[in-house]
Amino acid sequence: MKITNYALIESAELEFGPGFNVVTGESGAGKSILMGSVELLLGGRASRGVLRTGADRCTVSGSFTVPPHLVETVGTLLDEAGIPFDRETAELQIRRVITASTVRNFINDTPVGARLLAEIGGQLVDLHGANEQLSLTVPARQLELLDHYAGNGELRNRCAELVAALDRLDEERREFDRSIPDETELSRLELLAEEIDRVNPLPGEDEELSAKHKLASNSRQVIETAGRLTEALTDGEDSLADRLGDVYRSLQELARIDETLTGGLLTECDAIRDEVNSLSESVSALADKVDLDAEALAAIETRLGELFTLKRRYGPSLTQVLDARAEAAERLANYARTRERREEFDARCQELTAELAEAARRLSEQRHECAARFADEVRAKLGAIGFGKSRLEVEFTTVEPGPTGMDRIELMFSANAGEALQPLRKIASSGELSRLMLALKTVLADADSIPVVVFDEIDVNIGGETANRVGEELHNLGRHRQILCISHLAQVAARADRHYCVVKHTEGDRTFSESRLLNDRERAAEIARMLGGGDSALVHARSILRNLRATRD
Repeated sequence: MKITNYALIESAELEFGPGFNVVTGESGAGKSILMGSVELLLGGRASRGVLRTGADRCTVSGSFTVPPHLVETVGTLLDEAGIPFDRETAELQIRRVITASTVRNFINDTPVGARLLAEIGGQLVDLHGANEQLSLTVPARQLELLDHYAGNGELRNRCAELVAALDRLDEERREFDRSIPDETELSRLELLAEEIDRVNPLPGEDEELSAKHKLASNSRQVIETAGRLTEALTDGEDSLADRLGDVYRSLQELARIDETLTGGLLTECDAIRDEVNSLSESVSALADKVDLDAEALAAIETRLGELFTLKRRYGPSLTQVLDARAEAAERLANYARTRERREEFDARCQELTAELAEAARRLSEQRHECAARFADEVRAKLGAIGFGKSRLEVEFTTVEPGPTGMDRIELMFSANAGEALQPLRKIASSGELSRLMLALKTVLADADSIPVVVFDEIDVNIGGETANRVGEELHNLGRHRQILCISHLAQVAARADRHYCVVKHTEGDRTFSESRLLNDRERAAEIARMLGGGDSALVHARSILRNLRATRD
């Protein structure tokens, strides 16, 4: 991952290794900033507030190697978006560039939206912060975790789809009911339909009749003008045809003197005379198109009057008149079919409700089948991190089928032997929540295929032997996936496969945050600092690291 001008980080480049990677540092050094950049890379909300003071842009980029079991899933998402992806190398480059006014996202150098970025990121990385522990006490979140463990996504989505379909059907029914006219409106619609049907207008009829009326109203002028034109062209004395005849005869005289003088002029003159005669005939025909029948003209005027009345009442255009008639017809038809349509709505509602009930029942069955196994696995993980006498059970309450099915669950927890089970939201301390969250996440990580899991201070409020066990559990989890963890605990940090340290320093009047991979000597010094500092802490840190290496070797 490469970061430039993100908050206190001017420039950083980190290459996380396989297994368990830990990030430590003094409070306020910038560890959360580092994890914030990871969240940003995965499609998190970007704002200009992340820009380092004085910088005009911030860039966060990450290089991922997609594991074989996700190559086809990720490849299909990228193919649909038109993004190049080599399934052989399975390399994926994600980059976000943030300025004061814009946010640009790229996958393999192709611009993409934040939604696709988040979708791809969700396939590759599971990010968990300390503030997520509070969400663990919410029953709806507990139900999500159980469904995630059980692989109930398809059935849960089906329930949500059916509820959405019922909502749409309900809105359609309300819209239908709103369209049903009352008695007053019914009378108005019947009168409107009757009046328009009596005239029975055709689309564009008013424009066509107006053109005919205009022509008929000016028929005398048309006939008189056509007569004058035909006289000028062919019928009158000294007409254009007569003059062309004179021209033709003069050309003939020239041709008798020498044919080369006229060439094709006689032929051209003949063609012009033919054109003049054709034009005269066309002008003469204009008179035949004009109807001087007074009754026909009156009929046109009457029809135009009827159409004008409709347009004045329901227009102003004839198209609007026809639309009003169509709407009235639809509403009258709805009124006539009110009972039938409502029966259709009822039948469809019953069908969808039955499908929802069946999907919710199947979903509930799968939850009940997996709940005990889920609780057992979480209890086993809790035992491994210091809660050997704890108990955890999933309590079910049946509710009306909805988007998440027909179950409400409550995680019932007891941290110590002899204590009664109570809802998690009532009894768990912050330290207990931290360990329970870690147990849940390790169980869920085993159940899903996400290759990278990020823990931001998941070990808060724990210590002592429990911290050793938490560190060991994170190390074990890193055997099958890449783990990135921010920690304040030396016991956790000592068990990491790779150790990064974030430090903050001041140069002049500017503050900088830097991240680097520690070598063996630097790592011992950092763990000693986490243990309290001093020579004895350094001796202890070296002893811890030496013993862990010996145990694993």
